[in-house]
Amino acid sequence: MTSDKKPAPHGWIIFDKPRGLGSTQAVGAVKRVLREGGYAKTKVGHGGTLDPLAEGVLPIALGEATKLAGRMLDASKIYEFTIQFGVETDTLDAEGEVVRRVDRFPPIAAIAAVLEHFTGEIEQVPPAYSALKIDGKRAYDRARAGEEVEMKTRAVTIHSLSLSSGHPGDAAELGSTFQTTAGRPDPYDPSAPLELVESVTLTAHVSKGTYIRSLARDIARALGTCGHVTYLRRTKAGPFREEQAISLDNLNEIANGAALEDLLLPLEAGLDDIPALHLDQTDAQAVRQGRVLSGMPQPSGLYCAMLDNVPVALMEVSDGTSKVVRGFNLPDVAE
Repeated sequence: MTSDKKPAPHGWIIFDKPRGLGSTQAVGAVKRVLREGGYAKTKVGHGGTLDPLAEGVLPIALGEATKLAGRMLDASKIYEFTIQFGVETDTLDAEGEVVRRVDRFPPIAAIAAVLEHFTGEIEQVPPAYSALKIDGKRAYDRARAGEEVEMKTRAVTIHSLSLSSGHPGDAAELGSTFQTTAGRPDPYDPSAPLELVESVTLTAHVSKGTYIRSLARDIARALGTCGHVTYLRRTKAGPFREEQAISLDNLNEIANGAALEDLLLPLEAGLDDIPALHLDQTDAQAVRQGRVLSGMPQPSGLYCAMLDNVPVALMEVSDGTSKVVRGFNLPDVAE
């Protein structure tokens, strides 16, 4: 009996995750719309967790692209985030209970000056409310159970950190990014008080394993106050940018018959930093069988082996010999 289902797709949906939706829920939403859209059962995974209170770029891998999800976890990411000064919560975001209040707000010049101290390789302590495991149990489960959670310091890299021009999301909810507590003084009056800010929005390009909530906490403390994150948006994850991301409404249209190919990026879109290695039919078949290719003229390194426009495998070339790192079983190659 012939199935009338559409073939399982392979590639990336770049989802603009809204606040309030967890990453696992986002994966479930993609599975649902594919099922309702008449597609065959498809393997689906995401390329980097976003907290429910965070929003923005969430790469979701379909089919053979799930073999690259681990590379997305290791990729650097860019975030915009707002720090509200004067209040620290146990979760370091707006969801938690207040644990500290300080009636002290930093001048914008001090914020700009302190950012360089949080650029490059730094040490940070992850939040107690995080998915890291301690003795086999999630830290946030221990914290919610009232346990004293001791998180170990870890090294991360902040590639860049700068003042943002602000984002409509925080402007609507929090007022101006540069709202002052001392008024806005005449810049030419040397006797005018420093401009103090209650909140600030920053842009950070960070390595894997970086916790923005911890970064916000540490910046606030370095400024002699305390703070927590009230707005967090991921604008880039690996090669994927927010301009490529689709909304939940767009995603739901797949279930109503919208063409998936209009929303799906190809598998190789997750490999834009890796050069292509073009194969002929004979070599492509050998690679699919896991065989080593010899006499390769390419410099040593990682390549995406292609047959015409179809990815065949990730391959490592070393001194003229090419070995398969990860094979892709795409229908066009298998035929």
